[in-house]
Amino acid sequence: MREIKYIAVHCTATPQTTTVESIKHYWKTHLGWKMPGYHFIIKADGEVIQLLDLKEVSNGVKGYNAQTVNVCYIGGIDRLGKPIDNRTPQQKESLKRLLKELKTKFKTAIIQGHRDFPNVKKACPCFDAKNEYKNL
Repeated sequence: MREIKYIAVHCTATPQTTTVESIKHYWKTHLGWKMPGYHFIIKADGEVIQLLDLKEVSNGVKGYNAQTVNVCYIGGIDRLGKPIDNRTPQQKESLKRLLKELKTKFKTAIIQGHRDFPNVKKACPCFDAKNEYKNL
């Protein structure tokens, strides 16, 4: 198993109606990625979809992926494309439950948002994940 130092929280920066299949298609076709951007993605209804085994490296945070589990919720922008925390209650509940499970497996891992990594100039995940989940 990989040594996990971080659990990174992301948003897709898409409308909440965006499908998992269209996100996967974007990664492959537009970005040329062979692996998914995240290990887990959470739909607006709270359904958690595992996209990649935890042994594998995803493409969530450049330069940190080998030591990171990447978790994402679908959403994060308003109708004008501006960053917003628009997690549904179901997404909030599923995200918290998933992060608790991951902290059980990776006790010393730091939970933080994509924006909290060095040299990241994004609002992702559009809320203060480091502060919100500091007690998990």
